[in-house]
Amino acid sequence: MTVRAFDPDYEVPREHYELILDAARHGPSGANAQPWHYIVVTKPETKLKISEYFVAEQRRRARLKMKFPTPDYRGVGTAPGVIVVASDFRWVRAFPVLRDDDSPLNDMYKENAERILLQSVAASTMSAHLAAAALGYNVWWITAIGQQEAQEAMKPLLGIPEDLSVLDIMCFGPPKKAPYKRWKKRLDEIVNWDRFDPAHYWTEEQIEEWIRTRRHRVMYRDESNID
Repeated sequence: MTVRAFDPDYEVPREHYELILDAARHGPSGANAQPWHYIVVTKPETKLKISEYFVAEQRRRARLKMKFPTPDYRGVGTAPGVIVVASDFRWVRAFPVLRDDDSPLNDMYKENAERILLQSVAASTMSAHLAAAALGYNVWWITAIGQQEAQEAMKPLLGIPEDLSVLDIMCFGPPKKAPYKRWKKRLDEIVNWDRFDPAHYWTEEQIEEWIRTRRHRVMYRDESNID
């Protein structure tokens, strides 16, 4: 279960990092390209700088009145385990694309190639999450780093080449306090047999209503206290 405050006095053994990342490297990927890199961050000052970026981004969202619930990113700075996930989008060339073709057909293939790459990195990262959980840790998955400003802040800090992109950050460790289970959809709401169940389809209006009335209740609350 996700936590965002960890025991700051705990130190992750090196062998645990290696077990977690060994699971990650065995994740499936399109064309077996394995388009991922993992940067283990152990220096407290680097963790603090990463944390400071997210705290500043959180404040900017508040000033812009995005009304998006955000966690306390100061927990990044005290997380025992921090792993940054990066990828090289040039690996899309390993997937089905028409290399020197600017046709609409090739645009379709290129778009799908990017999906394949992102799905590959996600599968690898989830393998790392499951390995960390198997070792008894709680994990915090951070994805608020798509903006160019985030790339410009993270890459020099971690020595990441310009051709690569930072996609995720994985924080983990023993929780500072007991974790809680967040709301999840019921199995019957997401499973379809043989054909998609029309009852599962949401209209634009229903989605907007959910965002307006429910999102803030389910993102960071115990599922028993969301109503």
